[in-house]
Amino acid sequence: MSLISRVLEQEGISTVIIGSARDIVELCGVARFLFTDFPLGNPIGTPFNREMQEANLKMGLSMLENVDASRTTWVSPFKWDEKQDWRRRYMEIRDEDHGMLLAKGEQRKKQRRASLQG
Repeated sequence: MSLISRVLEQEGISTVIIGSARDIVELCGVARFLFTDFPLGNPIGTPFNREMQEANLKMGLSMLENVDASRTTWVSPFKWDEKQDWRRRYMEIRDEDHGMLLAKGEQRKKQRRASLQG
């Protein structure tokens, strides 16, 4: 999305990226970036937390209205949870999940081979 944002900006279409992976997005040089320190795939906020989600969306829209300088990053004040436990558990593979993940990986390999052959 960051690279698409840059192309759109070059064509005169203003954009805002809202999300995580701050190092990657800033390296891409987007014009406006609202950094939300949340697990990947959850850029606006925690599930069902309408207040948080609306506030982050409003901050992003405010950037469109108020930010003209390139490579501007704003940081959302919200936290995923008070203890920030999600960081410790993110991408965790538990021993009891190992067999299931191996089986899914093998299934995916078979599907890819079949799609390449057909």
